[in-house]
Amino acid sequence: MAQAQQTADTTAGDPIGGESALDESVAGDESATGESAGLDLDAIERDLAGVEVALTRLDAGSYWTDEVTGAELPATLLEQHPTARRAE
Repeated sequence: MAQAQQTADTTAGDPIGGESALDESVAGDESATGESAGLDLDAIERDLAGVEVALTRLDAGSYWTDEVTGAELPATLLEQHPTARRAE
């Protein structure tokens, strides 16, 4: 019962009504290394690096262009893959 109350207290302030998958994975792994929790920290770092590159390209005004050919990237591509740097 106390755990149910703690969960209710935790989710009460959460606008989407629950803990994130990351929170649950880390909570289940006391060592918090991510390996036994099933987290791929290398993939997370690559994703973050991709976002940082996309933000830099946005600031530079080159976000919408293929970085090799200079051709315009389709809006649908960027909607599906916001960190895309090439049309291919």
